[in-house]
Amino acid sequence: MKILIAQPVHENGISQLEAEIKRNPDIDLLLFPEGYLCNEDELVETRTLAKKNNKQIITSYRKANKDRAVIIDHKGNIILDRAKTPPDEKIELITPLSVLCDSIEIGYLLCMEILKGARDLKKVNKVLDLIVHPIGVGMFSEEQFDLWIEEAKTIARTYKTIIMGTSHADGSYQNCGISIPISYCIDSDGEPVYIAKSDTRTRILDLVAKKVQII
Repeated sequence: MKILIAQPVHENGISQLEAEIKRNPDIDLLLFPEGYLCNEDELVETRTLAKKNNKQIITSYRKANKDRAVIIDHKGNIILDRAKTPPDEKIELITPLSVLCDSIEIGYLLCMEILKGARDLKKVNKVLDLIVHPIGVGMFSEEQFDLWIEEAKTIARTYKTIIMGTSHADGSYQNCGISIPISYCIDSDGEPVYIAKSDTRTRILDLVAKKVQII
């Protein structure tokens, strides 16, 4: 399976998603950040795009001004759609936390949910082949960047699976004016396949039998 990990800028519409598919026709799955789809109309367009091009698309969309997790299969069907977990540490991750997509069990953590992942993914009770982590905007400090990468490594080691995440190339948390774009992939041993800090190039990975390498 070939996976494309994108770091788009915020936009109205899905032109960057369409462009990535056009440039990379042999890709099986595309991972885009949290909130890339601004509304439900764009979700409908993305479903049509997935079906037309036989692609799996993972991102999130905004509904009633709130971000929701979404996975679309290659037939354009929504196979995972759920609310984002509130940040209160006492609240456990909202389920479902994974879905079977074309014989691969994909776990899903939406942005700040990564801070609860090591604790709460045990609720899945399935072997995860891959965990995806769409992030809204870049990190607001070096300390946050390091913390989230360490959390990803812990999750990978704990659940013996690959985890990959990506943010938008622009924007900042609560418009604080500071943003460190982030994109990464950690293998099932907790070792980095790559970690990108303020480097917003698209990455393409090849996933075979729970082993992944960058192309």
